[in-house]
Amino acid sequence: MTSAASLLELYDLQLRGSAMLQADPGLTVESEGPVVRASSTAGLPGMVSATGIRGLAPRDWDELIQSQLRHFRERGQPFEWKTFSHDHPQGFLQRLEFLGFCRGEAEAVMIAASEPVSRGGTELPPGVEVFALTTTGDFDALAAQLEQSFGEDHAGRARGYEQAVRTSPQSVFALGARAAGALVASGRLELVVHSDFGTLWGGSVVPAWRHRGLYRALVQRRAQVAVDGGFSWLEVDALPSSRPILERMGFVTVTTTVPYSWSPGPR
Repeated sequence: MTSAASLLELYDLQLRGSAMLQADPGLTVESEGPVVRASSTAGLPGMVSATGIRGLAPRDWDELIQSQLRHFRERGQPFEWKTFSHDHPQGFLQRLEFLGFCRGEAEAVMIAASEPVSRGGTELPPGVEVFALTTTGDFDALAAQLEQSFGEDHAGRARGYEQAVRTSPQSVFALGARAAGALVASGRLELVVHSDFGTLWGGSVVPAWRHRGLYRALVQRRAQVAVDGGFSWLEVDALPSSRPILERMGFVTVTTTVPYSWSPGPR
């Protein structure tokens, strides 16, 4: 069994830093010192990740942060600074908040071997089918399902997912669960080029269909896609609500991540 420490090392090596340069073609990715910055061309927020900040003096933090703010402010684009409990120095997160970032909910970074997860044997409720989202109508249904699941408008996010799937059909997959003609659950898989990882995103179920195995079934189906593509590991950033399900499926927590989000003001 691979240890959590070894999995964290693999995660840092393959899914952070310069590894992001091989990310989704829908992203424009640039490096700046310890920072790797991804600007979305698909209508989704940008993202910043950084390694090696512990080696910087606190006096250098502000210039690093302000440089990212300038970049996204010029584009009028919101973005997220993805922080990690194992490699950000004391005081850095407070500096993000002081400079206008909003702290999000902590998530567990969890990893599992793809093949055992794909053999989970989850049985769908009668009348429910899992399918790949491919058409504009499918993504219209996704926008409605996400609004039911989260209580806010997700039309822009659904359009971004559609563009990502169309741009990168060999590496980005959106799956849904359908009951009585309606989309009731969904999740996305990204196979990270030049890595051993498939990453899981956006797992959600409408309230009326929760606690009936759909979240687990969509994880299992995405694991099978990863196995078929030759990807040995799955990674997911899990909220407390999904962490127990993932643990039962064999996922191990390797670190904690907290998103710090920033949005431009009125232009």
